[in-house]
Formats: sequence, structure tokens, C-alpha cells
Amino acid sequence: MRYASARKHRLTPYVMYLPSAFEITDAATLHDFVREHALATWATVADGQPLVNHIPFILDPQAGAQGTLLGHVARANPVWRALAPSVFAFQGPDAYVSPSWYPSKREHGKAVPTWNYAVVHAHGTPELVEDRAMLRAILERQTRAHEAGLPEPWAVSDAPPDYLEQMLDAIVGIRVPVTRWQGKFKLSQNRSAADRQGVIRGLGRAHPMAQAIAGANPGRDA
Repeated sequence: MRYASARKHRLTPYVMYLPSAFEITDAATLHDFVREHALATWATVADGQPLVNHIPFILDPQAGAQGTLLGHVARANPVWRALAPSVFAFQGPDAYVSPSWYPSKREHGKAVPTWNYAVVHAHGTPELVEDRAMLRAILERQTRAHEAGLPEPWAVSDAPPDYLEQMLDAIVGIRVPVTRWQGKFKLSQNRSAADRQGVIRGLGRAHPMAQAIAGANPGRDA
């Protein structure tokens, strides 16, 4: 599949527009982001039609050359029958940026609104996990990851065995050996240091999601 494009331009399938100023390539940063923002938008194509789902995954960084995503879907979800090359988009905080926050706007007026955000894409072809012990192991790893730090963490073994068997029947395990990562942290890196500080101050007065973007900005004061 190729996206439609202008006559003189052809795009590689599934490639995100990624100016170099916003590109993140450090593996540790990408992996940490996926751990913190586990819900992926899984985009693929089935029978010539886009297929999009929202599925939580955990990352095993030691499995495969670039790590492996582990998760599960409902057996009733048709996505597990269409295991084609896919993109898994992990979305972080995002926020509107007003040009009124730029000191440079007061100097020359040459500023327009934009949107800041952080996202990581993992590319790979999903594989089924049909072995029951492996499926349970995925559930246990996911549970430990997300229950960690809770005052009374729940464990898979807390469920009655017969009930757990019914739940296992209702899901399908998914593993995705990652073949490519793309990280895009659009955090006003293309603006001057003064403008970046203005954005951080403006975001700090906005709603909590905007404040999260302010905290992520590499240009913030130490």
C-alpha cells in the first residue's frame, strides 16, 4: 500500500513525516516512552481496507534485534486474522501552542499557531501466540508492569482457575518483533531559545496535558 501523493512525490509505505529537528533515535528514550504510554494505535490493512485498533502492549527489549511488543486482543476482534505489516503508534501528551507565547511575535509578528506532541511508532509484522503457557506469561508480564506501585497489586493468579481458563479462551496473544522505530517529539525545537521558554511558560498555565508537554520540552530551564 502507498499513500496518495503529489505527482512528483512518492512516499514509502507507513512512513511518518519526520523533520530532523523533531526526530528521536535513541533506543533507550524510545523504549522508555513505550513503557510510559502503553496504549498503541495498531494500524494495518486487511482486504485492501485500513484496520485500526487501540491495544496496550509491553516491550521486551531483549527479544529480537530491536525488541518485541507483547500483548493480546479479544478473540472476537478480527485483527488477529490479518497479521500484515503494521504500525503501532504510541501517543504521549499533546497541546495547542499559541503564537502569543513567542517573544519573537512581539518583535515582528511572524508567527502562527501550532501543535506540540510526542509519539513513537514501532513497525513490524505481528505473530500469533497460540501456546497457552506463553499467552499466560504475556498476561502476567503485562499485569506486573501495570500493577507495580499500586498499594494492593493484583496478580493473574488471584483469579479463580476456572474463570481464568474461560478468559484465556476469549483472547489471542500477539507478539511483534520490531523491525523499525520512529520517534517524533515535536516540542518547539525549531524555535529560538527565547520562544521555547515562552512556550513552556504558556503551557504551564494551561490544562494538565499541556503542562505535561511543557515538562517534556528539552528547552526548559534547568
